[in-house]
Amino acid sequence: MAQRVRGVVSRAKGEPVEIEEVLVPDPGPGEVVVEVDACGVCHTDLHYREGAINDEFPFLLGHEAAGHVEQVGPGVENVAPGDYVVLAWRAPCGKCRSCLRGRPWYCFDSANATQPMTLADGTRLSAALGIGAFIEKTLVAAGQAVKVDPAARPEAAGLIGCGVMAGFGSAVNTGGVSRGDTVAVFGCGGVGDAAIAAATLAGARRVIAVDLDDRKLEWAKRFGATDVVNASRADPVEAIKALTGGFGADLVIEAVGRPETYRQAFEARDLAGTLVQVGVPDPSMTIELPMIELFGRGGALKSSWYGDCLPTRDFPMLIDLYLKGRLDLDGFVSEVIGLGDVEEAFGRMQRGEVLRSVVVI
Repeated sequence: MAQRVRGVVSRAKGEPVEIEEVLVPDPGPGEVVVEVDACGVCHTDLHYREGAINDEFPFLLGHEAAGHVEQVGPGVENVAPGDYVVLAWRAPCGKCRSCLRGRPWYCFDSANATQPMTLADGTRLSAALGIGAFIEKTLVAAGQAVKVDPAARPEAAGLIGCGVMAGFGSAVNTGGVSRGDTVAVFGCGGVGDAAIAAATLAGARRVIAVDLDDRKLEWAKRFGATDVVNASRADPVEAIKALTGGFGADLVIEAVGRPETYRQAFEARDLAGTLVQVGVPDPSMTIELPMIELFGRGGALKSSWYGDCLPTRDFPMLIDLYLKGRLDLDGFVSEVIGLGDVEEAFGRMQRGEVLRSVVVI
């Protein structure tokens, strides 16, 4: 029998979100119901509200969550009722051409729940990233529920479900940062700071943070940045070169998603250096680069999808680092709020006042 719970719904493009009654069905084959403990407020949720992802309104927002499994459907073996889990928006199918080639982090047929959650009148909801976790209970595919150590507090643990994993993985999985490297990160929000933390843990000898906001640059120092550059007062390309013997960085991570910062990141690389884009651009954005520069600089230009992570491998690892005091997940939590405070949290996020607002349910 479907459960009636409260959830945060975006009904139309650009309109304030509302708390609505949502019907959550009993789990079917391969599905689980998760009682949500905490969920971070991510830029992607705002992108959904603004219609920048697609126009399949109404949306059930939220996706960066931790909670406890309440019910499991037939055939579910990876989790059981009571298990403490972090929700992932990639659940490799094991059957697509990417999974069969041993690259499950690129899975092209990631699993989602097949049953919809609905409004009380039966209107089908589109769950953000196949999760929809600004809600008391949510229905997801069993593969999206990744069991982790229950000692991690949910306000921190949930953040690895999206932003922290995306940033951390962009440096370690996609960028392949190693001991002695120089790294520059453009954009010091949650994703950029997670990349900075990862580069530091991997042994980078210099980690340069670039942003327009002094407050964000101070946050970046907390996560391991050795140098900071305010791009509103200095040319970031020249500043990075000056900090790297005139050469540029071995690895540059673009965590903004704009053509201007991508071009700067491209020019801030050393010869044969790597550029990783993890910032999500607007679909209308384009960039033009001289082909001779693409050829002459060499190296690699990469995009990082979800930090090229394998959730079942990487989520428990990040939680272990947190519990050992090596990854400061608590430092990403700027404030704890309720379900009714999401709209105001979007405003604080847009103004750069927080790294993460976290909804506790």
